[in-house]
Amino acid sequence: MTANALLQESVELQIGLKNYDPQRDKRFSGTVRLPIVPRPNMSICILGDQHDIDRAKHGGVDAMSADDLKKLNKNKKLIKKLARKYDAFVASETLIKQIPRLLGPGLSKAGKFPTPVSHADDLSGKINEVKSTIKFQLKKVLCMGVAVGNVGMTQEQLIANIMLAINYLVSLLKKGWQNVGSLTIKATMSPPKRLY
Repeated sequence: MTANALLQESVELQIGLKNYDPQRDKRFSGTVRLPIVPRPNMSICILGDQHDIDRAKHGGVDAMSADDLKKLNKNKKLIKKLARKYDAFVASETLIKQIPRLLGPGLSKAGKFPTPVSHADDLSGKINEVKSTIKFQLKKVLCMGVAVGNVGMTQEQLIANIMLAINYLVSLLKKGWQNVGSLTIKATMSPPKRLY
């Protein structure tokens, strides 16, 4: 294992909920931006118009044009493969409305619908924003995991991210802390640590 791979080991916050009925209670989803990018090596793809494709190339970021997306021909397998290949997508404002038409619901289903970027936005800033945003989504099960950091971060940075993530999650819950059953921190290669 390389030193770099060790540095990029991610730290996940695992949440167990209680007194919550996903069948009856409102399923929630929400996103929050953390103070420090939890996963610097997250893979991002730009779905762009010519201007944004040029900007992406300049910044060494993968990019696809509307024509590239058309070539996928709404093939579910290929779209699934695309959704698996990248952690997140950013799309030009000019293109974002066409995405459902070009790709069907594939990216939304994977929870990876693109974040819009305008020509006035700083692309690398937008990519950083995407990398530092985490999503809480309650589906049918009462547990969730979100990446809140990596082992290369200082303890202070990690604590700042974890506190923000937890406080935001508690604000989404109907009964706040009364719905929190457990909070556990888990680094990829280490045993879990129970926080709550």
